[in-house]
Amino acid sequence: MKYSFNREKEGIVFAHAKDINASFKDLSAVCDAIRYKNAQTAMSILDSVSQGGVPILYRKYNKYMGSRHELGGRKGRYPIKCTKIVRKVLVNAMANAEGKGESPSDMYIVHAAANKTNIFQRVAPKGELRVGHVQGRGSTRRTDLELAKLELALGYGEERGLSERMRKIIGKEKKQVEAAEAKSKPKQKVKKEKKSQATPKPPAPVKEKAAEHEAKAKGQPEQENKRMN
Repeated sequence: MKYSFNREKEGIVFAHAKDINASFKDLSAVCDAIRYKNAQTAMSILDSVSQGGVPILYRKYNKYMGSRHELGGRKGRYPIKCTKIVRKVLVNAMANAEGKGESPSDMYIVHAAANKTNIFQRVAPKGELRVGHVQGRGSTRRTDLELAKLELALGYGEERGLSERMRKIIGKEKKQVEAAEAKSKPKQKVKKEKKSQATPKPPAPVKEKAAEHEAKAKGQPEQENKRMN
């Protein structure tokens, strides 16, 4: 399959899905939500959407769509079907990275795109339409079946095929991930070292102390006799 990623593909892992019976507009919105994110972070975002957490932001294709307080008043919704499809493709991309000897938990989504591929016309059956005693012709209204394709690519954010803008965005995401990991780690208590570097004095021996006490005891009566005389 030919990918729409037209840059150098060295060091980048791809995964795709084609002939998807889903709205490419919803798929593109989900791709915008996880683009340039860490693989594990993107997985948690998709899981939260499927469980009714933070909705997906729709930057376009949002006519007559309601605003969400979770998104700061911007428009969004919960495309659960499309999030499940994107999650499957992301799992495949991470498996491909493991097969090539890479660590997918340290990789980022450098490419995510969804496009419309095929359109099939579906015509309502013709013939007589009978409703009670009313007879007439069948409806000529038809609905088209639109299929889509999905592409995902994982990288470390330092590949040659990435632009400067991509590297800057992924660099900011790396700093956020590192800061979150640092907060999650328990703080180790560091023992404070004593600043006093003076050597302690050795204790006086017991025999010398006993001799000093005896000398003092003998000296006291002699001094008292001298005073009496």
